[in-house]
Amino acid sequence: MEGAGSLRCERLTAEEMDEKRRQNIAYQYLCHLEEAKRWLEACLSEELPPPMELEETLRNGVVLAKLGHCFAPTAVPLKKIYDPEQTRYKAAGLHFRHTDNINYWRDAMSHVGLPSLFHPETTDIYDKKNMPRVVYCIHALSLYLFKLGLAPQIQDLYGKVDFTEEEINNMKRELEKYGLQLPAFSKIGGILANELSVDEAAVHAAVLAINQAVEQGVVAQTMGALRNPSAMLLGLRQELAGAYQEMLQRAKLEKGSNARNRLLQAIPEGEDIYDHYLTQAEIQGHINKVNVHGALEEVDDALEQQDVLALHHALQDPVLALHCLQRDNLHRYLEQLSVDREQKALELGYVDLLEQEELEAGILTANRKGEEERAMLGAINRINAAIRHGKAAETVEALMDPAAQLPDVYPLAAPLYQHQLALLQSQHPRGELVQEELFVAVEMLSAVALVNRALDAGDPDALWSSLVSSALGLAGVEDANAQRYFEDLVQLKGQSRAAGGEFLSWNDIQDRVTATNSSVQDENDRITAVRLINEALLQEDPEKTLSALLLQAAALPHVTLPTAHRYHRVLARARRMKAQATGDDGAVLWWEEIQEGVCKANEDTVAARKMALGIAAINQAIKEGKVTQTLRVLLNPAVALCGVVSACAAAYQEQLAALMATKRQTGSAKPCWTRHRLADGAEFYLSLQSFEGSWQRPPDGGINTAHLSREEIQAVVTRVTAAHDRERLWAANVAFVVRLQARLRGFLVRRELAARRSILREQRPAAIRIQACWRGYRQRRAYLERLRYLRANADAAIKIQAGVRMWQARRRYQERLRYFRHNVEAVVKIQAFVRAHKARGDYRMLVHARSPPLSIVRRFIHLLEQSQQDFWEESEVLRLQEEVVKRIRANRQLESDLDLMDIKIGLLVKNRITLQEVVCHCKKLTKKNKEQLSEMMSIDKQKGLKSLSREKRQKLEAYQHLFYLLQTQPVYLARLIFQMPQNKSTKFMESVIFTLYNYASTPREAFLLLQLFKAALQEEISSKVDHVHDILLGNATVIRMVVSFYRNARGQNALQHILGDPVQQVLQDKTLSIRTNPVDIYKAWINQTESQSGQKSKLPYEVSPEQALSYPEVQRQLDISIHNLLMMTDKFVSAITSSVDKIPYGMRYMAKILRASLAEKFPKASAEDIDKVVGNLLYYRYMNPAVVAPDGFDIVALPARVTLHPEQRRSLGSIAKVLQHAAAHKPFDGDNAHLCGINRYLEETHRKFRRFISAACSVPEPEERFNMDEYSEMVAVAKPIIYITVGELINTHRLLLEHQDSIAPQHGDPLHALLEDLGELPTFQFLVGENVPSPMDTSAEQMLCQLSKVEVSLTLTGKLVPVASSEESDTRSLLLSTKQMLVDVIQSQPGDSLPEILWTRASEHEEASHAHLMHRRALQDAQTPAKLQRNRSLAANSQLSMEEKKRKIIRNLRRLESLGLVDSAHQYQELINELAKDIRNQRRYRQHRKGELLKLRQTLQGLNAKTLFYEEQIDYYNQYIKTCLDNLAASTKASGKNKKLQSLHYTAARLFEKGVLLEIEDLPHSQFRNVVFDIIPCEESGRFQVKAKFMGIDMERFHLHYQDLLQLQYEGVAVMKMFDKAKVNVNLLIFLLNKKFFKK
Repeated sequence: MEGAGSLRCERLTAEEMDEKRRQNIAYQYLCHLEEAKRWLEACLSEELPPPMELEETLRNGVVLAKLGHCFAPTAVPLKKIYDPEQTRYKAAGLHFRHTDNINYWRDAMSHVGLPSLFHPETTDIYDKKNMPRVVYCIHALSLYLFKLGLAPQIQDLYGKVDFTEEEINNMKRELEKYGLQLPAFSKIGGILANELSVDEAAVHAAVLAINQAVEQGVVAQTMGALRNPSAMLLGLRQELAGAYQEMLQRAKLEKGSNARNRLLQAIPEGEDIYDHYLTQAEIQGHINKVNVHGALEEVDDALEQQDVLALHHALQDPVLALHCLQRDNLHRYLEQLSVDREQKALELGYVDLLEQEELEAGILTANRKGEEERAMLGAINRINAAIRHGKAAETVEALMDPAAQLPDVYPLAAPLYQHQLALLQSQHPRGELVQEELFVAVEMLSAVALVNRALDAGDPDALWSSLVSSALGLAGVEDANAQRYFEDLVQLKGQSRAAGGEFLSWNDIQDRVTATNSSVQDENDRITAVRLINEALLQEDPEKTLSALLLQAAALPHVTLPTAHRYHRVLARARRMKAQATGDDGAVLWWEEIQEGVCKANEDTVAARKMALGIAAINQAIKEGKVTQTLRVLLNPAVALCGVVSACAAAYQEQLAALMATKRQTGSAKPCWTRHRLADGAEFYLSLQSFEGSWQRPPDGGINTAHLSREEIQAVVTRVTAAHDRERLWAANVAFVVRLQARLRGFLVRRELAARRSILREQRPAAIRIQACWRGYRQRRAYLERLRYLRANADAAIKIQAGVRMWQARRRYQERLRYFRHNVEAVVKIQAFVRAHKARGDYRMLVHARSPPLSIVRRFIHLLEQSQQDFWEESEVLRLQEEVVKRIRANRQLESDLDLMDIKIGLLVKNRITLQEVVCHCKKLTKKNKEQLSEMMSIDKQKGLKSLSREKRQKLEAYQHLFYLLQTQPVYLARLIFQMPQNKSTKFMESVIFTLYNYASTPREAFLLLQLFKAALQEEISSKVDHVHDILLGNATVIRMVVSFYRNARGQNALQHILGDPVQQVLQDKTLSIRTNPVDIYKAWINQTESQSGQKSKLPYEVSPEQALSYPEVQRQLDISIHNLLMMTDKFVSAITSSVDKIPYGMRYMAKILRASLAEKFPKASAEDIDKVVGNLLYYRYMNPAVVAPDGFDIVALPARVTLHPEQRRSLGSIAKVLQHAAAHKPFDGDNAHLCGINRYLEETHRKFRRFISAACSVPEPEERFNMDEYSEMVAVAKPIIYITVGELINTHRLLLEHQDSIAPQHGDPLHALLEDLGELPTFQFLVGENVPSPMDTSAEQMLCQLSKVEVSLTLTGKLVPVASSEESDTRSLLLSTKQMLVDVIQSQPGDSLPEILWTRASEHEEASHAHLMHRRALQDAQTPAKLQRNRSLAANSQLSMEEKKRKIIRNLRRLESLGLVDSAHQYQELINELAKDIRNQRRYRQHRKGELLKLRQTLQGLNAKTLFYEEQIDYYNQYIKTCLDNLAASTKASGKNKKLQSLHYTAARLFEKGVLLEIEDLPHSQFRNVVFDIIPCEESGRFQVKAKFMGIDMERFHLHYQDLLQLQYEGVAVMKMFDKAKVNVNLLIFLLNKKFFKK
């Protein structure tokens, strides 16, 4: 500290000296903080914050608890430390459970024996009341642990560290806040010695003697002083005497130096001898340190000499405290510690001793390795035994034992492991496989298993990963052949499975990889040979062509030398034709085309030779002159003469002989070669001597010209046959000519008829007019005749009408007379009703008069009695409430399971899971539905919480009192909600609070739930809302819960009534299209154009909104969408603003509270801003989700398999967006600037919303709405009952215990007393009465989960004081008791006023009447269920006689008069008025109860309908699964039997011209002609395989799914990739597939 010890020349004033003293104290405390920080870091091996932040870090107790674990691990296990990573502390600050960490530390200090004098209090740390004492305790603990040898010594850093002036001043201010004197850190040693010693004086003298001996430096003298028994030093060793002297002398010098440093820099307030002398604890600590160092040196010597016995002896030294030594592991200790010693030497650069912790870690490592090795040997033995046993399942189970230290084993390949390992075991010399051999074998077999699994799954990527893995060890695997490996191995797998083999072996895989490599190499060589053949064809040299064809790589069969010229000619012609077809002069032939050309040339050679031999035979037959012989050779199919007829044989012979006679051989020699010209212009030569053929002209060039050629023979045959056919034609077609003439005559007649019909059609209007005029004339004539007839008989018509009317009147009179005769009893009843008119007048007076007379009240006093109908209705309400709550729970669980089923089926469609998994879940769901969730959750009444035992009964009553208090006092739950995280509070509300209020199923519970919401909302606004708009920007907890409750429970019908009609109009309008995004409109327009035309659009695919709006078509469609949007939005606005009364009362009341609370807290906020917040609640949070997703809130009824179309969701989303902007008064701008034309509409709509909000907030208070007052709870017949699961009950109890100080800060709060009555948190076994399995049992978790769902019913009651004291102290109970007794007296004794009745003695008849009334009530109470029985204090009053009741009434009246509630001067009219009020309320209560019964029945009916809907969904899902199974089986059976669709073959150039193909990476457009795409339909509908060939060689394959293309088109993706190289236009590819395969 700069200037800490400097002195001023001038004299300091008192204030300056005091300031300097305070700064020195602050500096000393900072030094102590730094000392504690460094000591803690040394103990915990982790970095801590700087001294200024250390105090705050220690408050959560995490560091202290870790310190306790460091020196007392058994007292503070790591798993007990709360928030060890301090994530909870960093996120939400201190939590009450952090105090547990502090208590663990204090327990650890007590465990090691640190005197409690040094212990700080929990509040000193948690509340930061006295942090200097905490630091003082850490220093004392460090010295004590150093003495015990459990921790290093703390450093003295005074004067050795520097702090800034700012840090010193800050600390000074912090110390002034404490207002405490800084502890004397320097006296810790003395205090510790005094606390721990028996004879303080003897110890003090012995310690001083040791210090003096150390100062003198004589080793023997020092050793003698140390051995003094009064010093109480342990562990002294004579051989270390010199080390003791040296260590103690150095420590004493250092301590004296530090003491002098403090005296120089601080103002001493008192000096202690132990400031310079070593204390007994310090001496013991240094002795322990020397002993440990000596033991470590012995260990190091043993490691240096590699002496196992010496090492064992050194490790057994007690000072090292190594308790885990095992003699069997001595050699492992030597090996492990030697390695650790060498590693440490390498890190430090020199050889150093191993520390005690390093020794312990090394020994534990060696022990662990020994155990692992022993376990490994046992596992290997079990594996060998299992292999010999021959059961694959046992072998795999043994191989999967982690102790065997083998690679991963896959059970699916169990037979493979068994077979291969058994083979290896049989070949082993010892018949036993060791671990190394098993490791290599299992690693290879697991790799083979992965290959087989990848092949079964059809996963090329997984196969390739397995093939290249080092574990498999395949040779010659090439990256370029990955796809070929997959296809060939799949084929091999199928062959193996057909042959009965389940798995491919390693040899099979290696052989197939080698074969695939060879096949690919052959294909590459073949491509080279094809290139050489095409080059030879360009050189016009048949010999070079023949040489290229004979190449071995070309693999062309049947290539012969004599056919060389024909090969060249045929292939050259094929190349020219291909060039002409493709328009490319550089076109080349592919291998298939070359092979086809070679075959054709060979076939041409054979055919030409046969034809030449046939021509020679014909010439020979003509020369011989035999007609039959000539006809036979003419019919030779090899010559292929057309039109040869047997009937013309003689004519053929005659004319052919004549033609031959005209041909003469030129020259004198007679050549032996004949020449024949083929159809393609080629010439073939045949030798008449050897009958050999050649495509080359003979060398001598001599050709026989006397022979007839095929063309000459064909011309003669054609001419002769034509003449013969003409002769037969006319003779055979006489009938045909006749028919032809008939057809011509029929044609003329039909033409004349058509002309006539044309004239009639042209004159049709005139004909219709003529017919109409004629019909009108006939109708008018008939009408006039009827009118004349009636006028002529008018008198008769009048008489007939009069007779009918008379008969009708007589019949009505007779019926009326018979009606009265048959309803005499009803007439009597009517008269009785008339007589009851006066009674109704009296009742009106009772209801409307301010002070009704006693006579009127007595007349209706019997209405206060409870009839059997009342009790039945109450019981029915309770039963229906229970049924509704259970049905809600069951439906929620069923809905959750159905949602999970939806996900399962969705994943099935996308092949994410197997069909079997979905079937399994479906069976589970069906089973759960059949068993009924309510039955699963039923509880045995004779077990658990409701068993007949005193302890359980007290616990039950305590829980009933607790939940009654929570239900009727909402402030507790309101505070508890904000003590929990947001996610937990939501779950708590849904699972516990709504259950506590029975989902507001009765007016009382609805009233109380509203009080809770009101209190919670006001609490949240007052404590967490700093600005009006915070509620808009955040997610207020209470508002979220209110909306969730009223929207999901009672608000769904309201939402359906409000939004059902406009939503239905949107869904039913199939032509409605609302798109407000210009880019979406633009892309839809492009997709539509391309799909309709089949041509690629020339417009760009990616545009900005501004660019999209520049197209007139886009602007036109946007205008139409805006018009439709405003038209539909108007319907929603009208529906919302006109349906204020349909909104649930709770929502409207919470809106009113929200409005009032915001106005109260923010008086300067404008009414418009507040209305925005309220509108956010009523529209955005309550109604908007139902507009966006009406199917999710039952706004519309959709069948189980039908969902909303994306276009409908888009339209509803656009409408909701406009409504949201209108409610929030937010115009469209920025990205939505193209919608700015709607802003004027938003202004008008916002004004409508404000009027709607004002109307919605105009609601009465809940007391008026639900007819509740301060006496409602006391006069209610039925006690409230809730149904809650055991898990919810325990969780609520736990939360109340954790947060009771926060939710009930007052010490005398009733909640504390109730929680104290409940005691500790009960277990599931206690509450349910079932035996819970041990945690080691695998079924324990499932059992606990089931027990937590068991429901119990609690009849809520308040914890009242005894009856006598209650009647004397509680005014309301006194008033209730008085009214009840007064009712009994008034019914039994008449009188004009209340004093007259009370002071007049009752007659015997009146006493008997009263006794009869009480007896009847007792019988009624005996038949009443326990849940509906009246209060015990009221039942006690029923036992009194009439006179006793009068006396008690008089006493009560006097007390009530003293309290100002009644007045004797008015003859206690106030009490009469209270009775009249009770009568009126009883009537209203009964009416409400009847309405509640109706409402509960309707609710139960709706829940049953919902359950039926879910069951329909289950049936649909079951049918869907069955259909999938049937289809799967059908497709398997029918595979290979259906006719295969034709494949498509397109070159890349052709697809490029169509616009389908955009580009192929790394391939120029000039090579597109050499690439062919084959589109092959698969057996599965909508699935295609695309093959790519380059110059006829298979290169790539791609599986194409039609649904994937449609999905891409829906998502607006215009371009996709195939083979990772070819880019394809999605729209045009869909167009091509539709046209070629789906005929669209």
